[in-house]
Amino acid sequence: MNASQYTGRVVVITGASAGIGRACARAFAERGDRLALIARGRAGLEAAAAEARQAGTTAITIEADVADPEAVEAAAERIEDELGPIDVWVNGAVSTVIAPFTEITPEEFRRVTEVSYLGYVYTTRIALRRMLPRGHGTLVHVGSAGAYRGVPLQSAYSGAEHALQGWHEALRCELLASRTAVRSTMVQMPAVNTPQLDWTLSRLPNRGRPVPPVYQPEVAARAVLHAADRPQRREYWVGGSTAAILLANAVAPGLLDRYLARTGLDSQQADRPRRSGDPVNLWKPVDGLEDRGARGRFDDIARDRSLQFWATTHRAPLAAAAVALLLGTGVCARWARSTGAPVRRGRGS
Repeated sequence: MNASQYTGRVVVITGASAGIGRACARAFAERGDRLALIARGRAGLEAAAAEARQAGTTAITIEADVADPEAVEAAAERIEDELGPIDVWVNGAVSTVIAPFTEITPEEFRRVTEVSYLGYVYTTRIALRRMLPRGHGTLVHVGSAGAYRGVPLQSAYSGAEHALQGWHEALRCELLASRTAVRSTMVQMPAVNTPQLDWTLSRLPNRGRPVPPVYQPEVAARAVLHAADRPQRREYWVGGSTAAILLANAVAPGLLDRYLARTGLDSQQADRPRRSGDPVNLWKPVDGLEDRGARGRFDDIARDRSLQFWATTHRAPLAAAAVALLLGTGVCARWARSTGAPVRRGRGS
């Protein structure tokens, strides 16, 4: 998008108090968008809004649970009253339980599903009731490789992600069939360095850790910003690990089952024992009084860029460069033949 032609949009971000949502708030604020930030944690929301205002834009905060459709409906009404028509809605609020399936209670499984799947459904219905009559709007859903590949110890989250993927495909088809200009896209994320593991309900003996490679939340935020500007594409993959997992799952899912069975349990645990007093945000926020920020405790291993996503967003110049290289190679070969010059070949030729 041409910066000289850009005028700020009204952007709603759920899960905006920490992690990827918090990084998204910074990214959209720096671009000049007016923000409505939704989450349950007051301290994180206020800190996110302060960062947005420091960047020179307007931001309002709303404490709401995305699993409560009435609360989200009230939030949407307030947003349009105070900021104007919603242009972009980013869904990023998620929750999970890390434990073997048999150790997750029905209530916990229901809660994860309500937040990580039905929360997206509820918020999208509320957004579409406003976007469709106007024939304008963009929905960006933050997903993960778990949308295609289930992960051991995360059955509740993997189930929600799979449901989210199927729902999104159906939604896109309906939007395309209606010929509306409203668009919906997903961004499938890799492991990201967020505070999530510090407040996730876990029944593992050791503290949780993301499976490397790990990326900083700012990498994820840049991808969401790109998707919001180009929602015509059905989904984006972020990180070489995401691409590798999804491709391997499409080609040899059985082999991937066995690989994750051997490595998936230990790779999600650090060497240090889990502390019994660690906070849990499944039922209520733990950042109500303390701001946790966007990043978690894995700065030492987290990457601040994704070559894979850079290549995804530069397909045209990369393709042009490849064509130029092929044409240049062909011209050199023809010149060599016409002049009788020897053509250098590889050792194995």
